[in-house]
Amino acid sequence: MDYKLLIVDDDFAIRSFLEEALKDVGYQVEKADNGKSAIKILENQKIDLIITDLKMPEVDGLELLSIVKEKFQDTGLLLMSAYGTVDDAVQAMKIGAFDFVTKPFSITEIETRVKRFFEFQDLKTENVKLKKKISSEEKYTSLIGNSEKMKEVYRRIEMVSKSDVSVLVTGESGTGKELVSREIHNNSLRNNSPYLQINCAAIPENLVESTLFGYEKGSFTGALKTTNGVFQESNTGTLLLDEVTEVSTGMQAKLLRVLQEKVVVKVGSHAPQKIDVRIISTSNQNVIKLVEDKDFREDLFYRLNVFPIEIPPLRERMEDLPLLVDYFLMKIADKYVVDKKIISPPALDKMFNHSWPGNVRELVNVIERAFLYAGTNEQILESHITMEANNTTLQKTTHNFDGLSSLEEIERRAIFATLRKTKNNRTKASKILDISVRTLRNKLNLYKEKDILPSEFILGEELQDSN
Repeated sequence: MDYKLLIVDDDFAIRSFLEEALKDVGYQVEKADNGKSAIKILENQKIDLIITDLKMPEVDGLELLSIVKEKFQDTGLLLMSAYGTVDDAVQAMKIGAFDFVTKPFSITEIETRVKRFFEFQDLKTENVKLKKKISSEEKYTSLIGNSEKMKEVYRRIEMVSKSDVSVLVTGESGTGKELVSREIHNNSLRNNSPYLQINCAAIPENLVESTLFGYEKGSFTGALKTTNGVFQESNTGTLLLDEVTEVSTGMQAKLLRVLQEKVVVKVGSHAPQKIDVRIISTSNQNVIKLVEDKDFREDLFYRLNVFPIEIPPLRERMEDLPLLVDYFLMKIADKYVVDKKIISPPALDKMFNHSWPGNVRELVNVIERAFLYAGTNEQILESHITMEANNTTLQKTTHNFDGLSSLEEIERRAIFATLRKTKNNRTKASKILDISVRTLRNKLNLYKEKDILPSEFILGEELQDSN
Protein backbone atom coordinates (compact mmCIF):
# COMPACT_ATOMS: atom_id res chain seq x y z
CA MET A 1 0.00 0.00 0.00
CA ASP A 2 1.11 3.58 -0.68
CA TYR A 3 -0.91 5.06 2.17
CA LYS A 4 1.15 6.74 4.89
CA LEU A 5 -0.07 6.87 8.50
CA LEU A 6 1.10 9.05 11.40
CA ILE A 7 0.69 7.67 14.93
CA VAL A 8 0.67 10.36 17.65
CA ASP A 9 0.72 9.23 21.27
CA ASP A 10 2.80 10.08 24.32
CA ASP A 11 2.76 6.40 25.31
CA PHE A 12 5.77 4.63 23.75
CA ALA A 13 4.12 1.20 24.02
CA ILE A 14 1.01 2.30 22.11
CA ARG A 15 3.12 3.91 19.36
CA SER A 16 5.26 0.79 18.93
CA PHE A 17 2.31 -1.58 19.06
CA LEU A 18 0.38 0.32 16.33
CA GLU A 19 3.49 0.82 14.18
CA GLU A 20 4.26 -2.88 14.07
CA ALA A 21 0.66 -3.97 13.48
CA LEU A 22 -0.08 -1.48 10.70
CA LYS A 23 3.24 -2.03 8.93
CA ASP A 24 2.43 -5.77 8.90
CA VAL A 25 -0.71 -5.11 6.82
CA GLY A 26 1.17 -2.93 4.34
CA TYR A 27 0.90 0.68 5.53
CA GLN A 28 3.83 3.10 5.75
CA VAL A 29 4.03 4.47 9.28
CA GLU A 30 5.54 7.57 10.91
CA LYS A 31 5.46 8.26 14.68
CA ALA A 32 5.33 11.31 16.95
CA ASP A 33 5.19 11.49 20.73
CA ASN A 34 3.26 14.79 20.89
CA GLY A 35 1.15 17.20 18.84
CA LYS A 36 4.01 19.64 18.12
CA SER A 37 6.19 16.92 16.64
CA ALA A 38 3.23 15.71 14.58
CA ILE A 39 2.77 19.18 13.06
CA LYS A 40 6.45 19.29 12.03
CA ILE A 41 6.07 15.94 10.28
CA LEU A 42 2.92 17.14 8.51
CA GLU A 43 4.78 20.20 7.25
CA ASN A 44 7.45 18.04 5.60
CA GLN A 45 5.61 14.90 4.49
CA LYS A 46 2.29 13.98 2.96
CA ILE A 47 0.31 12.02 5.54
CA ASP A 48 -2.92 10.30 4.53
CA LEU A 49 -4.28 9.47 7.99
CA ILE A 50 -3.35 10.48 11.55
CA ILE A 51 -4.14 8.17 14.46
CA THR A 52 -3.82 10.34 17.56
CA ASP A 53 -4.42 10.15 21.25
CA LEU A 54 -7.01 12.59 22.58
CA LYS A 55 -5.29 13.54 25.82
CA MET A 56 -1.71 14.81 25.35
CA PRO A 57 0.32 17.64 26.92
CA GLU A 58 0.57 21.03 25.17
CA VAL A 59 -1.25 20.18 21.91
CA ASP A 60 -3.99 17.62 22.54
CA GLY A 61 -5.90 15.56 19.97
CA LEU A 62 -8.73 18.08 19.47
CA GLU A 63 -6.27 20.95 18.93
CA LEU A 64 -4.31 18.83 16.48
CA LEU A 65 -7.54 18.01 14.68
CA SER A 66 -8.36 21.73 14.34
CA ILE A 67 -4.90 22.49 12.92
CA VAL A 68 -5.14 19.58 10.46
CA LYS A 69 -8.55 20.72 9.22
CA GLU A 70 -7.21 24.25 8.69
CA LYS A 71 -3.82 23.53 7.12
CA PHE A 72 -3.83 19.92 5.90
CA GLN A 73 -7.36 19.37 4.56
CA ASP A 74 -6.45 16.25 2.60
CA THR A 75 -5.32 14.41 5.75
CA GLY A 76 -7.80 12.32 7.73
CA LEU A 77 -7.80 11.93 11.49
CA LEU A 78 -8.78 9.07 13.80
CA LEU A 79 -8.95 9.85 17.53
CA MET A 80 -8.31 7.38 20.38
CA SER A 81 -8.60 7.83 24.12
CA ALA A 82 -8.91 5.92 27.34
CA TYR A 83 -11.10 8.70 28.62
CA GLY A 84 -13.54 8.72 25.77
CA THR A 85 -16.90 10.30 26.39
CA VAL A 86 -19.87 10.96 24.20
CA ASP A 87 -19.19 14.70 24.41
CA ASP A 88 -15.59 14.24 23.25
CA ALA A 89 -16.75 12.06 20.36
CA VAL A 90 -19.43 14.53 19.28
CA GLN A 91 -17.02 17.47 19.44
CA ALA A 92 -14.37 15.58 17.48
CA MET A 93 -16.80 14.53 14.77
CA LYS A 94 -18.14 18.10 14.51
CA ILE A 95 -14.63 19.45 13.95
CA GLY A 96 -14.03 16.82 11.28
CA ALA A 97 -12.57 13.61 12.75
CA PHE A 98 -13.32 10.57 10.64
CA ASP A 99 -13.81 8.24 13.58
CA PHE A 100 -13.37 7.89 17.34
CA VAL A 101 -12.17 4.77 19.17
CA THR A 102 -11.76 4.17 22.91
CA LYS A 103 -8.92 2.34 24.61
CA PRO A 104 -8.39 -0.49 25.09
CA PHE A 105 -8.94 -1.66 21.54
CA SER A 106 -7.91 -4.69 19.52
CA ILE A 107 -5.60 -4.42 16.55
CA THR A 108 -8.40 -5.82 14.40
CA GLU A 109 -10.59 -2.88 15.43
CA ILE A 110 -7.92 -0.34 14.46
CA GLU A 111 -7.20 -2.09 11.15
CA THR A 112 -10.93 -2.12 10.37
CA ARG A 113 -11.29 1.62 11.12
CA VAL A 114 -8.24 2.47 9.02
CA LYS A 115 -9.43 0.32 6.13
CA ARG A 116 -12.89 1.92 6.32
CA PHE A 117 -11.31 5.40 6.13
CA PHE A 118 -9.45 4.64 2.91
CA GLU A 119 -12.48 2.93 1.38
CA PHE A 120 -14.45 6.07 2.16
CA GLN A 121 -11.74 8.28 0.62
CA ASP A 122 -11.72 6.15 -2.54
CA LEU A 123 -15.50 6.45 -2.71
CA LYS A 124 -15.31 10.24 -2.37
CA THR A 125 -12.67 10.43 -5.11
CA GLU A 126 -14.80 8.33 -7.46
CA ASN A 127 -17.83 10.45 -6.63
CA VAL A 128 -15.96 13.65 -7.48
CA LYS A 129 -14.77 12.12 -10.77
CA LEU A 130 -18.30 10.98 -11.58
CA LYS A 131 -19.75 14.41 -10.81
CA LYS A 132 -17.16 16.05 -13.04
CA LYS A 133 -17.92 13.58 -15.83
CA ILE A 134 -21.67 14.13 -15.50
CA SER A 135 -21.17 17.89 -15.34
CA SER A 136 -19.00 17.80 -18.46
CA GLU A 137 -21.38 15.58 -20.40
CA GLU A 138 -24.66 17.19 -19.35
CA LYS A 139 -23.73 20.85 -19.30
CA TYR A 140 -25.92 22.85 -21.69
CA THR A 141 -28.05 19.78 -22.48
CA SER A 142 -30.81 21.99 -23.87
CA LEU A 143 -28.38 23.36 -26.48
CA ILE A 144 -27.40 20.88 -29.17
CA GLY A 145 -24.44 21.28 -31.49
CA ASN A 146 -20.72 20.65 -31.87
CA SER A 147 -20.04 23.23 -34.56
CA GLU A 148 -17.43 25.90 -33.89
CA LYS A 149 -20.14 28.55 -33.74
CA MET A 150 -22.03 26.66 -31.04
CA LYS A 151 -18.80 25.97 -29.14
CA GLU A 152 -18.26 29.72 -29.05
CA VAL A 153 -21.76 30.12 -27.57
CA TYR A 154 -20.89 27.56 -24.88
CA ARG A 155 -17.63 29.38 -24.13
CA ARG A 156 -19.44 32.67 -23.69
CA ILE A 157 -22.05 31.10 -21.41
CA GLU A 158 -19.20 29.67 -19.33
CA MET A 159 -17.49 33.06 -19.14
CA VAL A 160 -20.52 35.05 -18.01
CA SER A 161 -22.61 32.66 -15.90
CA LYS A 162 -20.87 33.19 -12.55
CA SER A 163 -20.96 37.00 -12.88
CA ASP A 164 -23.93 39.31 -12.40
CA VAL A 165 -23.49 41.45 -15.50
CA SER A 166 -26.36 42.05 -17.91
CA VAL A 167 -26.39 39.82 -20.99
CA LEU A 168 -27.95 40.58 -24.37
CA VAL A 169 -28.66 37.45 -26.44
CA THR A 170 -29.35 38.12 -30.11
CA GLY A 171 -30.30 35.90 -32.99
CA GLU A 172 -33.09 35.10 -35.40
CA SER A 173 -36.41 33.73 -34.20
CA GLY A 174 -36.23 30.04 -33.38
CA THR A 175 -32.48 29.88 -32.72
CA GLY A 176 -32.81 29.18 -28.99
CA LYS A 177 -32.19 32.52 -27.28
CA GLU A 178 -34.43 31.60 -24.35
CA LEU A 179 -32.50 28.33 -23.89
CA VAL A 180 -29.24 30.23 -23.68
CA SER A 181 -30.76 32.54 -21.07
CA ARG A 182 -31.91 29.61 -18.94
CA GLU A 183 -28.49 27.94 -19.20
CA ILE A 184 -26.85 31.14 -17.93
CA HIS A 185 -29.21 31.15 -14.95
CA ASN A 186 -28.81 27.42 -14.25
CA ASN A 187 -25.02 27.76 -14.20
CA SER A 188 -25.02 30.96 -12.13
CA LEU A 189 -24.78 31.53 -8.39
CA ARG A 190 -28.48 32.48 -8.51
CA ASN A 191 -29.62 29.08 -9.74
CA ASN A 192 -31.59 28.37 -6.56
CA SER A 193 -33.44 31.70 -6.84
CA PRO A 194 -36.39 32.58 -9.13
CA TYR A 195 -36.04 32.59 -12.90
CA LEU A 196 -38.77 34.55 -14.67
CA GLN A 197 -39.20 35.51 -18.28
CA ILE A 198 -41.51 38.05 -19.85
CA ASN A 199 -42.20 38.46 -23.56
CA CYS A 200 -42.09 42.22 -24.05
CA ALA A 201 -43.69 41.94 -27.50
CA ALA A 202 -46.74 40.15 -26.09
CA ILE A 203 -47.66 42.69 -23.39
CA PRO A 204 -50.29 45.30 -24.39
CA GLU A 205 -48.76 48.78 -24.32
CA ASN A 206 -51.01 49.97 -21.49
CA LEU A 207 -50.01 47.03 -19.26
CA VAL A 208 -46.24 47.05 -19.70
CA GLU A 209 -45.43 49.23 -16.69
CA SER A 210 -47.76 47.42 -14.28
CA THR A 211 -46.50 44.03 -15.52
CA LEU A 212 -42.87 44.97 -15.02
CA PHE A 213 -43.10 47.02 -11.83
CA GLY A 214 -46.38 45.97 -10.20
CA TYR A 215 -49.29 48.16 -9.06
CA GLU A 216 -51.16 49.31 -5.98
CA LYS A 217 -54.76 48.40 -5.32
CA GLY A 218 -57.11 50.91 -6.94
CA SER A 219 -54.38 52.54 -9.06
CA PHE A 220 -56.43 51.85 -12.21
CA THR A 221 -59.65 50.15 -13.22
CA GLY A 222 -59.35 46.45 -12.49
CA ALA A 223 -56.55 46.84 -9.93
CA LEU A 224 -58.42 44.91 -7.24
CA LYS A 225 -55.35 44.15 -5.10
CA THR A 226 -51.75 45.25 -4.73
CA THR A 227 -49.61 43.12 -7.02
CA ASN A 228 -45.89 42.67 -7.53
CA GLY A 229 -44.36 43.03 -10.97
CA VAL A 230 -41.89 40.61 -12.51
CA PHE A 231 -38.94 42.56 -11.11
CA GLN A 232 -40.09 41.98 -7.51
CA GLU A 233 -41.10 38.38 -8.23
CA SER A 234 -37.65 37.56 -9.62
CA ASN A 235 -35.80 39.31 -6.77
CA THR A 236 -32.44 37.62 -5.94
CA GLY A 237 -32.82 35.64 -9.17
CA THR A 238 -32.79 36.22 -12.92
CA LEU A 239 -35.26 38.07 -15.16
CA LEU A 240 -35.36 37.46 -18.90
CA LEU A 241 -36.69 40.38 -20.93
CA ASP A 242 -37.55 38.50 -24.11
CA GLU A 243 -37.65 40.67 -27.27
CA VAL A 244 -36.72 43.74 -25.22
CA THR A 245 -36.46 45.87 -28.37
CA GLU A 246 -40.26 45.78 -28.62
CA VAL A 247 -40.57 48.01 -25.53
CA SER A 248 -41.79 51.53 -26.39
CA THR A 249 -39.40 54.48 -26.19
CA GLY A 250 -41.22 55.92 -23.17
CA MET A 251 -41.02 52.65 -21.27
CA GLN A 252 -37.35 52.30 -22.23
CA ALA A 253 -36.59 55.39 -20.10
CA LYS A 254 -38.33 53.86 -17.06
CA LEU A 255 -36.60 50.55 -17.60
CA LEU A 256 -33.23 52.31 -17.76
CA ARG A 257 -33.94 54.07 -14.47
CA VAL A 258 -34.71 50.75 -12.77
CA LEU A 259 -31.48 49.21 -14.05
CA GLN A 260 -29.43 52.22 -12.92
CA GLU A 261 -30.97 52.72 -9.47
CA LYS A 262 -31.92 49.08 -8.74
CA VAL A 263 -35.29 50.16 -7.37
CA VAL A 264 -38.83 49.89 -8.71
CA VAL A 265 -41.90 51.96 -7.97
CA LYS A 266 -45.30 50.32 -8.39
CA VAL A 267 -47.97 52.02 -10.45
CA GLY A 268 -50.00 54.16 -8.02
CA SER A 269 -47.20 54.32 -5.43
CA HIS A 270 -44.35 56.67 -4.60
CA ALA A 271 -42.42 54.24 -2.41
CA PRO A 272 -39.32 52.79 -4.10
CA GLN A 273 -38.53 49.12 -3.50
CA LYS A 274 -34.98 47.81 -3.73
CA ILE A 275 -34.40 44.87 -6.06
CA ASP A 276 -31.50 42.50 -6.70
CA VAL A 277 -32.10 40.99 -10.13
CA ARG A 278 -29.77 39.73 -12.84
CA ILE A 279 -31.06 40.91 -16.23
CA ILE A 280 -30.82 38.92 -19.44
CA SER A 281 -32.40 40.34 -22.60
CA THR A 282 -33.03 38.93 -26.05
CA SER A 283 -33.80 40.39 -29.44
CA ASN A 284 -34.21 39.00 -32.94
CA GLN A 285 -33.46 42.38 -34.50
CA ASN A 286 -30.31 44.30 -35.39
CA VAL A 287 -30.16 46.26 -32.15
CA ILE A 288 -27.27 48.49 -33.25
CA LYS A 289 -29.32 49.53 -36.30
CA LEU A 290 -32.30 50.27 -34.03
CA VAL A 291 -30.03 52.47 -31.90
CA GLU A 292 -28.73 54.28 -34.99
CA ASP A 293 -32.32 54.85 -36.17
CA LYS A 294 -33.28 56.19 -32.70
CA ASP A 295 -35.79 53.37 -32.24
CA PHE A 296 -33.94 52.08 -29.18
CA ARG A 297 -32.22 54.16 -26.52
CA GLU A 298 -28.45 54.07 -26.76
CA ASP A 299 -27.95 54.35 -22.98
CA LEU A 300 -30.33 51.43 -22.38
CA PHE A 301 -28.55 49.39 -25.03
CA TYR A 302 -25.24 49.85 -23.21
CA ARG A 303 -26.86 48.86 -19.91
CA LEU A 304 -28.25 45.66 -21.40
CA ASN A 305 -25.36 44.78 -23.70
CA VAL A 306 -22.59 44.47 -21.11
CA PHE A 307 -21.94 40.95 -22.36
CA PRO A 308 -23.31 40.07 -25.83
CA ILE A 309 -24.01 36.54 -27.06
CA GLU A 310 -25.07 35.98 -30.66
CA ILE A 311 -26.80 32.71 -31.57
CA PRO A 312 -26.06 31.55 -35.13
CA PRO A 313 -28.98 30.65 -37.41
CA LEU A 314 -29.32 26.99 -38.30
CA ARG A 315 -28.27 27.59 -41.93
CA GLU A 316 -24.86 28.77 -40.66
CA ARG A 317 -24.23 25.61 -38.62
CA MET A 318 -25.63 22.89 -40.86
CA GLU A 319 -22.94 20.49 -39.63
CA ASP A 320 -25.06 20.28 -36.47
CA LEU A 321 -28.14 19.13 -38.42
CA PRO A 322 -27.63 15.34 -38.03
CA LEU A 323 -27.04 15.75 -34.30
CA LEU A 324 -30.16 17.90 -33.92
CA VAL A 325 -32.28 15.49 -35.96
CA ASP A 326 -31.15 12.52 -33.90
CA TYR A 327 -31.78 14.37 -30.63
CA PHE A 328 -35.32 15.46 -31.58
CA LEU A 329 -36.20 12.01 -32.94
CA MET A 330 -35.27 10.61 -29.53
CA LYS A 331 -37.30 13.28 -27.68
CA ILE A 332 -40.35 12.74 -29.91
CA ALA A 333 -40.14 8.95 -29.45
CA ASP A 334 -40.13 9.52 -25.69
CA LYS A 335 -43.09 11.86 -26.02
CA TYR A 336 -45.22 9.28 -27.84
CA VAL A 337 -43.74 6.33 -25.87
CA VAL A 338 -42.69 4.47 -29.03
CA ASP A 339 -39.43 3.20 -30.47
CA LYS A 340 -37.11 5.80 -31.92
CA LYS A 341 -37.16 6.11 -35.71
CA ILE A 342 -34.10 6.65 -37.89
CA ILE A 343 -33.75 9.14 -40.70
CA SER A 344 -32.98 7.87 -44.21
CA PRO A 345 -30.09 9.47 -46.14
CA PRO A 346 -32.41 10.95 -48.85
CA ALA A 347 -34.60 12.47 -46.12
CA LEU A 348 -31.55 14.00 -44.46
CA ASP A 349 -30.33 15.29 -47.83
CA LYS A 350 -33.68 17.00 -48.31
CA MET A 351 -33.27 18.69 -44.97
CA PHE A 352 -29.74 19.78 -45.85
CA ASN A 353 -31.12 21.45 -48.99
CA HIS A 354 -33.54 23.60 -46.99
CA SER A 355 -32.48 27.04 -45.69
CA TRP A 356 -34.49 26.81 -42.42
CA PRO A 357 -35.77 30.37 -42.08
CA GLY A 358 -37.56 29.26 -38.91
CA ASN A 359 -34.33 27.77 -37.52
CA VAL A 360 -34.41 25.04 -34.86
CA ARG A 361 -38.05 25.75 -34.00
CA GLU A 362 -39.00 24.99 -37.60
CA LEU A 363 -36.78 21.89 -37.57
CA VAL A 364 -38.62 20.49 -34.54
CA ASN A 365 -41.97 20.93 -36.29
CA VAL A 366 -40.73 19.28 -39.47
CA ILE A 367 -39.29 16.30 -37.59
CA GLU A 368 -42.40 15.75 -35.49
CA ARG A 369 -44.63 15.98 -38.57
CA ALA A 370 -42.37 13.47 -40.37
CA PHE A 371 -42.48 11.19 -37.34
CA LEU A 372 -46.27 11.13 -37.50
CA TYR A 373 -46.35 10.71 -41.29
CA ALA A 374 -44.02 7.72 -40.96
CA GLY A 375 -46.57 5.90 -38.80
CA THR A 376 -45.36 2.37 -38.06
CA ASN A 377 -42.45 2.71 -40.47
CA GLU A 378 -39.16 2.44 -38.57
CA GLN A 379 -37.48 4.82 -40.99
CA ILE A 380 -38.34 8.39 -41.92
CA LEU A 381 -38.29 8.64 -45.71
CA GLU A 382 -37.85 11.63 -47.98
CA SER A 383 -41.60 11.62 -48.69
CA HIS A 384 -42.28 12.10 -44.97
CA ILE A 385 -40.31 15.38 -44.90
CA THR A 386 -42.61 18.32 -45.60
CA MET A 387 -41.51 21.83 -44.82
CA GLU A 388 -43.61 24.49 -43.12
CA ALA A 389 -46.78 25.43 -44.99
CA ASN A 390 -45.58 28.98 -45.59
CA ASN A 391 -42.48 27.61 -47.34
CA THR A 392 -44.40 25.61 -49.95
CA THR A 393 -43.60 28.07 -52.71
CA LEU A 394 -39.94 27.97 -51.78
CA GLN A 395 -39.84 24.23 -52.13
CA LYS A 396 -41.45 24.36 -55.57
CA THR A 397 -38.84 26.77 -56.86
CA THR A 398 -35.81 25.29 -55.10
CA HIS A 399 -34.47 23.78 -58.32
CA ASN A 400 -35.54 26.61 -60.60
CA PHE A 401 -33.58 29.67 -59.56
CA ASP A 402 -33.52 31.24 -63.02
CA GLY A 403 -29.98 32.40 -62.67
CA LEU A 404 -29.96 33.04 -58.90
CA SER A 405 -26.90 31.80 -57.02
CA SER A 406 -27.36 29.63 -53.92
CA LEU A 407 -26.46 32.64 -51.75
CA GLU A 408 -29.08 34.75 -53.52
CA GLU A 409 -31.60 31.95 -53.04
CA ILE A 410 -30.98 31.97 -49.30
CA GLU A 411 -31.44 35.75 -49.36
CA ARG A 412 -34.69 35.37 -51.30
CA ARG A 413 -36.06 32.90 -48.79
CA ALA A 414 -35.11 35.19 -45.93
CA ILE A 415 -36.94 38.09 -47.57
CA PHE A 416 -40.10 36.05 -48.13
CA ALA A 417 -40.04 34.67 -44.58
CA THR A 418 -39.62 38.18 -43.14
CA LEU A 419 -42.44 39.59 -45.26
CA ARG A 420 -44.71 36.83 -44.03
CA LYS A 421 -43.71 37.56 -40.45
CA THR A 422 -44.48 41.28 -40.85
CA LYS A 423 -47.71 40.56 -42.77
CA ASN A 424 -46.24 42.06 -45.96
CA ASN A 425 -45.23 45.32 -44.27
CA ARG A 426 -42.28 46.42 -46.39
CA THR A 427 -41.02 49.05 -43.92
CA LYS A 428 -40.89 46.65 -40.98
CA ALA A 429 -39.40 43.90 -43.14
CA SER A 430 -36.59 46.13 -44.36
CA LYS A 431 -35.70 47.05 -40.77
CA ILE A 432 -35.51 43.40 -39.73
CA LEU A 433 -33.48 42.52 -42.84
CA ASP A 434 -31.23 45.52 -42.25
CA ILE A 435 -31.65 46.83 -45.79
CA SER A 436 -33.30 49.97 -47.13
CA VAL A 437 -36.89 49.98 -48.36
CA ARG A 438 -35.60 50.86 -51.81
CA THR A 439 -33.27 47.82 -51.86
CA LEU A 440 -36.12 45.58 -50.79
CA ARG A 441 -38.35 47.00 -53.55
CA ASN A 442 -35.64 46.43 -56.17
CA LYS A 443 -35.16 42.81 -55.10
CA LEU A 444 -38.90 42.16 -55.23
CA ASN A 445 -39.08 43.67 -58.70
CA LEU A 446 -36.24 41.35 -59.77
CA TYR A 447 -38.11 38.31 -58.43
CA LYS A 448 -41.26 39.49 -60.21
CA GLU A 449 -39.40 39.80 -63.53
CA LYS A 450 -38.05 36.26 -63.09
CA ASP A 451 -41.57 35.07 -62.23
CA ILE A 452 -40.49 33.74 -58.84
CA LEU A 453 -42.41 36.22 -56.67
CA PRO A 454 -45.32 34.46 -54.90
CA SER A 455 -48.72 35.99 -55.61
CA GLU A 456 -49.26 36.64 -51.91
CA PHE A 457 -46.67 39.44 -52.17
CA ILE A 458 -48.12 41.09 -55.30
CA LEU A 459 -50.56 43.74 -54.08
CA GLY A 460 -51.07 46.13 -56.95
CA GLU A 461 -48.03 48.23 -57.73
CA GLU A 462 -46.52 48.07 -54.23
CA LEU A 463 -46.53 45.99 -51.09
CA GLN A 464 -48.17 47.36 -47.98
CA ASP A 465 -46.13 50.13 -46.44
CA SER A 466 -48.23 50.99 -43.41
CA ASN A 467 -46.81 51.15 -39.91
